[in-house]
Amino acid sequence: MTTDATSLTGARPSERGDGGLLARLSDPAADGDDLDARILDAALGEFETYGLRRVSVEDVAKRAGVARTTIYRRFTNKEQLLQAVILRECRRFLTGIARATEGLASPEDAVVEGFVAGLQSARTHPLMTRVLQSEPEAFLPQLSMNGGAVMIAARDVLADRLRRARPDRADEHNAVAEVLLRVAVSLLLVPGGGLALDDEDDIRAFARGYLTRMLRPGDGTG
Repeated sequence: MTTDATSLTGARPSERGDGGLLARLSDPAADGDDLDARILDAALGEFETYGLRRVSVEDVAKRAGVARTTIYRRFTNKEQLLQAVILRECRRFLTGIARATEGLASPEDAVVEGFVAGLQSARTHPLMTRVLQSEPEAFLPQLSMNGGAVMIAARDVLADRLRRARPDRADEHNAVAEVLLRVAVSLLLVPGGGLALDDEDDIRAFARGYLTRMLRPGDGTG
């Protein structure tokens, strides 16, 4: 199974039109047929309950009510099954960011709402919570699998929104979007400290007060 920025979003960044990204991310056909969905739902449930290491393909088969051979015909091994689960959850995650930033007129609003949606979604996702609590060492390898495709795709979604709001600064949007993601990842991996970001209002105020500073003033066209 190949997981890259194309498979996550449906197109390379240069191929995306202004109106098509959200539709591609939320297209049900991208997640396979009904049996694929049944298997992936079962795998997600197992991983959320027992973590990544303890789950076997046989466990997933029992939960899904199918034979192991049925799973192996569609997924070569447990690692490929796990990647398929993560891919589907990433598509849902990216859809949430795309929806939260859809139609925003300013790049500052895109930075703030994209950061809030992404951090809150990650913090409350059952699989993410399970992994961060019991297997934090497994988080970064999954995030960086296949050349960092997850990070690249998430960066592209937010950069796409920034680019629409301020096309005159298109050269800086990828860097700004990636910094936002890396800040969010650090907050997930090392919670606490001096930053009081306990609720959505705190996150929004932090993003508005600090993260929007990465955006240079426009020339009046954005």
